[in-house]
Amino acid sequence: MSCYIYYISIAKQTFTFYVIQQKLLSKDKLNSQVLLEESVFFFNKHKHVFHFFVDHQKLEREARICRLLKHPNIVRLHDSIVCVLFDVLTLNVNFFRVTGGELFEDIVAREYYSEADASHCIQQILEAVLHCHQMGVVHRDLKPENLLLASKLKGAAVKLADFGLAIEVQGDQQAWFGFAGTPGYLSPEVLRKEPYGKPVDMWACGVILYILLVGYPPFWDEDQHRLYQQIKAGAYDFPSPEWDTVTPEAKDLINKMLTINPAKRITAAEALKHPWICQRSTVASMMHRQETVECLKKFNARRKLKGAILTTMLATRNFSSKKLSSVYFAFSFAQFFTVFFFSLCGSARKQEIIKVTELLIEAINNGDFEAYTKICDPGLTSFEPEALGNLVEGTDFHRFYFENSLSKGHKPIHTILLNPHVHLIGEDAACIAYIRLTQYMDVNNMPRTMQSEETRVWHRRDGKWQNIHFHRSGSPTVPTK
Repeated sequence: MSCYIYYISIAKQTFTFYVIQQKLLSKDKLNSQVLLEESVFFFNKHKHVFHFFVDHQKLEREARICRLLKHPNIVRLHDSIVCVLFDVLTLNVNFFRVTGGELFEDIVAREYYSEADASHCIQQILEAVLHCHQMGVVHRDLKPENLLLASKLKGAAVKLADFGLAIEVQGDQQAWFGFAGTPGYLSPEVLRKEPYGKPVDMWACGVILYILLVGYPPFWDEDQHRLYQQIKAGAYDFPSPEWDTVTPEAKDLINKMLTINPAKRITAAEALKHPWICQRSTVASMMHRQETVECLKKFNARRKLKGAILTTMLATRNFSSKKLSSVYFAFSFAQFFTVFFFSLCGSARKQEIIKVTELLIEAINNGDFEAYTKICDPGLTSFEPEALGNLVEGTDFHRFYFENSLSKGHKPIHTILLNPHVHLIGEDAACIAYIRLTQYMDVNNMPRTMQSEETRVWHRRDGKWQNIHFHRSGSPTVPTK
């Protein structure tokens, strides 16, 4: 599974979004409660106007931080391309490619996962956090969605991603930098709206480590107010039986990370010297934790479902209106742009399918068998009235009609595709269903219309769409006399 991290610049402003296998990876920024200010972005291709409040300083800060951090466990800006959409929107896209997907998704696919593996994972996360803190950067949004793998290879490096909420601090500076983060990973000092700094990242590391060991979070409640009360009170425990097999050293490190007082909370440098980290071969258990894997599967499913619901709500809200509208957003521009960009990409591919279908119909209408075969796969299969209910494979069956009817003047004059519905099946396949109305002149030179219902399956090979199957009912291709 490939994950691409893109840094988008629109009107000289930079934003970030993530793609896994060219599908949306939810950034869950709706929970961050970060208000964006200033600036306006609009797009009127389909008579929509989208109006944003964008904080210029935050965008510039994110780009600066991404260029500043250079570490094996942190994603980096790597390349830049420029693309133009519909002659309206110019994008400067900088990206870094990591092909391993999410760390938590990789763990549940493993045949073996132990406490020692969890120790190795958190060590890499701590190494990334330590580098951030040494460079005067506080991430503020550490969570599973932002922990990626460099590749699919066994032992691939963990990569910390998404610095959209990151801030720069001087030394051990503590100040109120605003309410930012994701609910289950917020620290008590942030919830109390007290001055905070680097220790907020260590609290989030404690939550992540807890999940890595048992597959569920230390703080959980459907009601956000009660969840925040749990966090502020530090109300977590190590219940039986799942924690009975976890070593005391692992629990000790969690306790030091989830210390309510940020001044007494363990630092990244100190955590890396903890016996459970630096002496894992003799301290951490090597026992396979199957129950943890099973719980992680459920945890991942809940995360994905929540992200999908938020994304669907956002997409529906933004793209359902056919009238001129102005939509104001008080959440992450990055999340909206991800939905917006991929909705555009999806719409563009659907238009491609409609266009190539029209080209195929045009080849039929013109009796151009050569053009027809270029658009069709050699192994094309079909159900059609002419085949009398039989499944036909290849294009030889159709050659007869091209050579003996379509090429001899018995041609349709005009074809209309009514209500085409395109279903995208991954990146390289699609299905289109439509009603085909064909207007033609009969032998008495009278105008006629015939109708058929068609479904075609398309597959893209080497960048070229080819028809691999179709099913037609109703009238035959060749007009009746």
